[in-house]
Amino acid sequence: MFKFFTNKNWFPWSIGGSILILVSTWYQVQLDVKINEWFGDFYDTLQKALTTPNSVTETEFIAYLFTFAKIAGGWIIIAVLTGFFTSHWVFRWRTSMADYYHEQWLNARLTEGASQRVQEDTLKFARIMEGLGTGLLDSLMTLVAFTPILWGLSKQVNVLPWIGEVDHALVWVAILSALGGTLLLAAVGIRLPGIEYDIQKEEAGYRKELVLGEESPIRAAPPTIGQLYDRVRGIHFKSYFHYLYFNTVKWSYFQGMVIVPYLALAPTIVTGAITLGFVQQITRAFGRVEGSLQYLVKSWSTIVELISVWKRLREFEAKLNAKENDKIII
Repeated sequence: MFKFFTNKNWFPWSIGGSILILVSTWYQVQLDVKINEWFGDFYDTLQKALTTPNSVTETEFIAYLFTFAKIAGGWIIIAVLTGFFTSHWVFRWRTSMADYYHEQWLNARLTEGASQRVQEDTLKFARIMEGLGTGLLDSLMTLVAFTPILWGLSKQVNVLPWIGEVDHALVWVAILSALGGTLLLAAVGIRLPGIEYDIQKEEAGYRKELVLGEESPIRAAPPTIGQLYDRVRGIHFKSYFHYLYFNTVKWSYFQGMVIVPYLALAPTIVTGAITLGFVQQITRAFGRVEGSLQYLVKSWSTIVELISVWKRLREFEAKLNAKENDKIII
């Protein structure tokens, strides 16, 4: 699966492409930092204009809007081009896997479900890695960029409800709430990777019988195909039950986290110690830090699918290596 990074023929894409994606993602995050700074200035200006008539001219106000458009426009261009390049980069990764399986096809074809693993699983692996990989990189970059900002901004927020004085309170709130959510969702969803693996296994057996039935009238007969479909139904129903309580916990956590920064800011807000612009700036920075720390929570369902695909491809490659070793011994 990872020969893309070890085969020197793929180095221009694997190494060079990785560096390019890294740099462009970092630039996107820096533009996001500028947007966060803009929010602080803009809402302070907005508050000034609303409380003191004619203190802000129309030209000054519109200039703020055009500044945002310029920064956001640059972010959009970089994001679109990075996404375009990343899609090509990931497809090259899939191609490196496919090339290896093609070379080993005489041995690979003897493994049950070989065609599915070579075509469907490599496709799924590439698509999932594209989403998860870019998401992870963006989360790490955002965390590195916004944590110092939140740390600096939270100097003015040193009191929490029911707790009292805490230096840099919002940083600790973001870390503890995200860590708690991650551990909670991991514990609740611990059985999901195994269930997803079983789903793919049962679906593969069902699909194989149908494919064989296209060529032979004695295959995919009603008793056999019915039994296979019953197993498919059973594992899917089991999945629905486990996702029922998992999604209940997940969405309860996310909805609850909406009010957390405002709850933490409550003692500071009611004393009038900060401005509207500061509130917008610090809650946005808090959201970026917290969102980055919540990467595993937000991506858990996709991670479950990735683990399932990885297990199937790992088993497939293990069987290929075993057959290759047997040939060498003979």
